[in-house]
Amino acid sequence: MQQLISGIQQVGIGIPDAGAYFTWFRRTFGFDVKIFDDEAQAKLMTRYTGNEVHARRAILAMNMNGGGGAEIWQFTSRKTMYPEREVFLGDLGINAVKIKCNDVVQAYQQLKDKNGCSALFNTNNGQQTFWIKDEFGNNFQLIHNTTFFKSKNYMMGGVGGVTIGVSNMDKAIAFYQNCLGVNQLVSDETGTFNDLGEAYTNSKFRRVKLAFSNNFTAPFSKLLGNIEIELLQCLDRNPVKTFENRFWGDGGFIHVCFDVSDMNALKQRMRENNVAFTVDSADTFDMGESGGRFSYAEDPDGTLIEMVETHKVPIMKKFGWYLDLKKRGQNKPLPNWMINAMGLNKVKD
Repeated sequence: MQQLISGIQQVGIGIPDAGAYFTWFRRTFGFDVKIFDDEAQAKLMTRYTGNEVHARRAILAMNMNGGGGAEIWQFTSRKTMYPEREVFLGDLGINAVKIKCNDVVQAYQQLKDKNGCSALFNTNNGQQTFWIKDEFGNNFQLIHNTTFFKSKNYMMGGVGGVTIGVSNMDKAIAFYQNCLGVNQLVSDETGTFNDLGEAYTNSKFRRVKLAFSNNFTAPFSKLLGNIEIELLQCLDRNPVKTFENRFWGDGGFIHVCFDVSDMNALKQRMRENNVAFTVDSADTFDMGESGGRFSYAEDPDGTLIEMVETHKVPIMKKFGWYLDLKKRGQNKPLPNWMINAMGLNKVKD
């Protein structure tokens, strides 16, 4: 199967104050490079915003050690709405974001005193993991991952995957494997799992982990690295949809966004699997400091999947240096020095 994605570009997080949350995220997980900080109207997303155009602020933050970013997203035209009850693991939608590190124990020592930090847990594959919940109830899982752009004795990196609640495991597996190409089946287990945390000790799930090994042929593939999609199906309760009766952009994990090298080919592949794009900018969508073609599709439970084919990205904003990928092409990775130059946009205290 032709590789049409090159990793997770970012996960969208709906927040009432993007600036304050960026500071928390930067200080907690090291996402200290602002790729863009843009305010605009979301004119193409009315399908998911009550058929009205709403304004927003969006900050794309990256950890340049390697991995996907966080798109911190705030409505500026309405109040951010939250679900009526807590989102539980197994509810339909994005349940958690996986932050990768090459030494989980050392990451735990760094973060254990943070509010919302769990104990360390042993996973079924012999690794260790732990969880952090932010003040809004969003779950982040620290996982072991060895694919980094940089090489250090200890690193916490960017987004290495997501956990998604599903209602029909076989349909979900088919979507993520056949449409997006996350096609390596790592594990398929049914039972109870201690590493999901104390609240789920007696909860029964079917739990499937899919992986994607990067072939490092796309512009940002070296930075984004490999990914893990974990699918979680409740077997002892009826899950609810995390964004039921709320808008795209409201509080919580809005979408997972994949970096795409050939949007037309991906659109055709999805069509062949009876999946249609629900939104498609069709051409370059300007986000001020960056731009590209973006589209959306839904997994079988309606979880929003964003896809972006990047056309323009800032390399060194203070010198006005932007990379035009429409001229350069999408079929070769950027040189390391150019990716490192993006790190000069770092925000410090």
